[in-house]
Amino acid sequence: MNELKGLGVAMVTPFKKNKEIDFIALEKLTNKLIEGGVDYLVVMGTTGESATLSSSEKQAVLEAVKKTNQDRLPLVFGIGGNDTMKMKEEYHSFDLSGVSAILTASPYYNKPSQEGIYQHYKELAQLSKLPIILYNVPARTGSNMTTQTTLRLAREFDNIVGIKEASGNISQVMEIIHEKPKDFLLISGDDALTLPMIACGAEGLISVIANSHPETTKELVQKGMSGEYDSARVAHYSLLKLIDGIFEDGNPGGVKVLLNEQGIMENEVRLPLVPVNKELESRLRSMN
Repeated sequence: MNELKGLGVAMVTPFKKNKEIDFIALEKLTNKLIEGGVDYLVVMGTTGESATLSSSEKQAVLEAVKKTNQDRLPLVFGIGGNDTMKMKEEYHSFDLSGVSAILTASPYYNKPSQEGIYQHYKELAQLSKLPIILYNVPARTGSNMTTQTTLRLAREFDNIVGIKEASGNISQVMEIIHEKPKDFLLISGDDALTLPMIACGAEGLISVIANSHPETTKELVQKGMSGEYDSARVAHYSLLKLIDGIFEDGNPGGVKVLLNEQGIMENEVRLPLVPVNKELESRLRSMN
């Protein structure tokens, strides 16, 4: 899965003021990211507000990105949920032609045991004809997928090819990297921790900040992965305050402020999310 090494972007979904999907802005964003040098695009991840889009809207977003992309970059599509059977039904409902892999988060809210998490992913692995990237993000799901569960899945299913690790636990990240199968990808899911994770052996990043700053984020990832740590640190620290800022009052509200300032899209999210507070908005615009 060499095409999934490097910089992926968890794309936001642009909305108009009436909360409908803004496909013109989506085209502008897609071109911005491709021209900014990113390695692949992630459609309908958490940052894409997938929880508030219908299945037909998700398919429409995917088709729009595919149309603009014109096979220039690999595409990863997010499918997940906390009802395993419903998730399987949704998987069958999508036209996934042109998609390179599926990104799927560990089930949220239910707080399943590690065996429950394993069985959930087993169902999807036995179903999917596409490679699967696991996604561990305890701050959102309410439960951590342990090193042991990750390695069990990596070893038992050939089509589970990597994990987006956003636990914030560097010790856990290092354990996975040290014990994982050779071809299993450990991908950073945390912009702020990407450089230390790459130094430990991570093979890239699925980023939020790259929506607005793809070139600098690519510099961080590329230089870090090639061992040019002095240059990577420059990129890392140039982004760090922005990274902290975009998550301060909810994601993707923060990065949408930056994209609005850049003239890409309206500063709109769907309820229950709301735009970031005015003080933070002003601060982000001044840092952009």
